[in-house]
Amino acid sequence: MPDFGVLPRTQYTKVAGSSVSYQVIGDGPIDVVWVTSWFSHIDGRWQEPRWHRFWTQMSSWCRLILYDRRGSGASDAFPDGAHPTWEEWVEDITGVMDAAGSERAAVVASADAGPSGALFAAAFPARVSALVLVNSSARFLQASDYPFGVTKESAESFIVAAERSWGDDALVEMVVPSMAHDRAYLDFWARYQRMVASPATAGRQMRMQILTADIREILPAIKVPTLVLHRKGITMPIHTIEHGRYLADHIPGARLVELEGDDVVAVLGDQDEVVAEIQEFVTGVRPFPAPDRVLATVMLTDIVESTRHLAKVGDRDWRQLLDTHEALVRGQIEGFGGKMIRTTGDGVIATFNGPARAIRCAASIRRALEALGVSIRVGVHTGEVELRGDDVAGIAVHIAARIMSEADPDEILVSGLVRDLTAGSGIEFVPRGVRSLRGLDGEWQLLAARI
Repeated sequence: MPDFGVLPRTQYTKVAGSSVSYQVIGDGPIDVVWVTSWFSHIDGRWQEPRWHRFWTQMSSWCRLILYDRRGSGASDAFPDGAHPTWEEWVEDITGVMDAAGSERAAVVASADAGPSGALFAAAFPARVSALVLVNSSARFLQASDYPFGVTKESAESFIVAAERSWGDDALVEMVVPSMAHDRAYLDFWARYQRMVASPATAGRQMRMQILTADIREILPAIKVPTLVLHRKGITMPIHTIEHGRYLADHIPGARLVELEGDDVVAVLGDQDEVVAEIQEFVTGVRPFPAPDRVLATVMLTDIVESTRHLAKVGDRDWRQLLDTHEALVRGQIEGFGGKMIRTTGDGVIATFNGPARAIRCAASIRRALEALGVSIRVGVHTGEVELRGDDVAGIAVHIAARIMSEADPDEILVSGLVRDLTAGSGIEFVPRGVRSLRGLDGEWQLLAARI
C-alpha cells in the first residue's frame, strides 16, 4: 500500500444489531456525510492516490463522515445472503450520524447512493442542511413514463456479466473511462472489487438496486436546498445526463450544474471542480485560490493491443518490456525538452512548451519502439492545464486522451489548434475528419502528423 501518511481511524457502530464501519475526518464547522455507494471499502478507498486526494480536499473545509453501508466493505454482511432494503440503507445514515455526534449535516450522495440520500433528506429534513446528488438517478430501469436507463433484460445481462468478471478490470471502461489506460489504476480497481464484496454479494447488491430503485414519487417531498451535479459525457445508461436533469426538474428549487467529463465515480475526473461546486453550495464560499494554470502541450501515448502482447509473452517478459519502454520513452521526452508526468501502465503522459517539440518527440519514440516490436498511438493537444504538484489535470489532458483514443496504430493524431500553432515548422498534416469526442461538447477537427 502506498505511504500516504497517517490514515483515518476506522470505528464501528451498531445499526439494527449489525456493525457499520465509519470514519470522521477534518474539523471544519460544517458536517458533511458522504452517503456511500454499495461499491465501498472504508480503508481500501485510501489506497488510491486520486481517491486519497479527493477525500483530503473535502475534509479540508468540513467535518467529513464516511462509512460502508451494510452489505459491503468492512461493514457486516446481511445474514443468509438476504437482500438489503432502501429503508435499511437510510437507517445506516442515521446510525452513523448519531455515532459521529452529528445532529445536522450536508448529505452528499453519488451514483447508486443517490436514492438513499434523497430518501433520507425527504424523511429527516431537520437533520439535513443541504442535499447534493452527484451523477445519480431517480431510477435505473426504463418505464413507459421514464425513457432513460436500461431494460430489465439488459440489466440482468449486465449483472450476470459483472458477476463473472468480478475482481478484474472489465468495468473500468464503462464506469471510469478516463482511467481505462492507467495500468496502476486498473490493478487497484480489480483489487478494490475484491475488498468490497464477493461476486455473489456484488450481484445481489446490483440486482437489488438496479431492479428496485424508483424514488420519483418522493422527489417533490424533498424540501432542503438541493444541488444536482452531473457529468454530461457519461455513457453508462443508468447514469446518463438525462437522469440528472430529471432529478433537478422534479426536486423543488433544485439547482443543476452540468460538468464536463464521463466518469461516473465522482472522486475521479475533474476533482477540483466537483469539490468546489459542493463546497460553494454547502458553505456559500467557493475555494480560493484556484489551482495554478499554465498553457502547455499535452502528449499521451498508448501501446497498441497491449492485452494481446501480454497474453503472447507472459507477465514476466511483459513487465520487462514495459520497463524498457518507460526508460526509452522517458529519455526521448527529456531529450526533446519535455516533462514526463507519469506512466499510465502501457503509455505515458508528458507536457512540452510547444506542440512541434511534442510531435517530433512522438515521431522519435515511434521509431525507437519499432526495434522492440511495439506499436503506439499518440494524441497531442495544446491548452491550459492545472498544475498539481508533479501532476497535471484539466480539460486539455482530457482532450488529448480522447484524441489519442481516436488514433490508428502508429499514428500521431493532433487537434486543429496544434496544426495552427505549428505553422511554418515543416510538419505536414493529413486531415482525419471532424469527430465528436466522448464527454466533450461540439465537434473536433483532427489531423495526423506526418514527420
